[in-house]
Amino acid sequence: MAPRKKLKGLVAATITPMTPDGKINLPVIRQYVDYLVNEQNVKNIFVNGTTGEGLSLSIQERKQLAEEWMCQGKDKLDHVIIHVGALNLPECQELARHAAAIGADGIAVIAPFFFKPTNKDELVAFMQKVASEAPEVPFYYYHIPPLTGVKIRVEELLDGIKAQIPTFQGVKFSDTDLLDLAQCIHKNETGEFEFLYGVDEQLLGALALGANGAVGSTYNYLGRQTNLMLQAFAKPDFALAQQYQFLTGEFLNFVIKLGFGVAQTKAVMTSVSGIPMGPPRLPLVAASSEFILKAKAKLDSIVWPNGD
Repeated sequence: MAPRKKLKGLVAATITPMTPDGKINLPVIRQYVDYLVNEQNVKNIFVNGTTGEGLSLSIQERKQLAEEWMCQGKDKLDHVIIHVGALNLPECQELARHAAAIGADGIAVIAPFFFKPTNKDELVAFMQKVASEAPEVPFYYYHIPPLTGVKIRVEELLDGIKAQIPTFQGVKFSDTDLLDLAQCIHKNETGEFEFLYGVDEQLLGALALGANGAVGSTYNYLGRQTNLMLQAFAKPDFALAQQYQFLTGEFLNFVIKLGFGVAQTKAVMTSVSGIPMGPPRLPLVAASSEFILKAKAKLDSIVWPNGD
């Protein structure tokens, strides 16, 4: 068996394309994969997460999407990580088994957020029960306290976790607590774990602390520019890296003031890529035509350092 390729760089949190009547639109995923690879230079994806409306999809829909991304990404994508989190353990386990069966490169799980784990031991016990259903598949904890309300520090979570979850590979860290992230990376002296940052507008700060890469929605349509930021950071040309981060922040600051979420992300991606992402699923509602026009005008007005 070939050694596993380390997951680093950008990971696009994929959008779930839908038809106008709200069904998942599998046929456009082939075009979507080619767009990510050829236009955005992004070869890693995170499927059925927050951006993908994973918790608004049925188990069958999630399986179909995972299968289609695996099929269309074959020989094109480096890593396909499938989010298998749900509000109940049996569904998480079913999705984990399915991800393993179709050859996913990794699985991830959020903390359950209706009945919440209240301490490290409860959360680790839940994750262990999921990870054990896919004993050969790298496992990632998806840390997103703004949505789950589970604020158990990741630094605390890591202590002894390999003994309980042998496949534990790292964390999708979607929180602004850079102190917690820094302590995690400081403890990770051997580089055993991967830390993928999930707050796109703060990525440069996370890179400075030692994050391995990033999972985010903007890498669907700003992947090329963000990859140039990563290259500048690696040179190192911090001034150039700052320019890219500031401009990404300028766009996000603008759309956040208008009201920005998954529905608006779908609209921006449709506008930029030309691939129809369709509406979100209720309770989310489609972006307004006013938002779409303003967001497109703002994005078109930005002059990136590479001349785009």
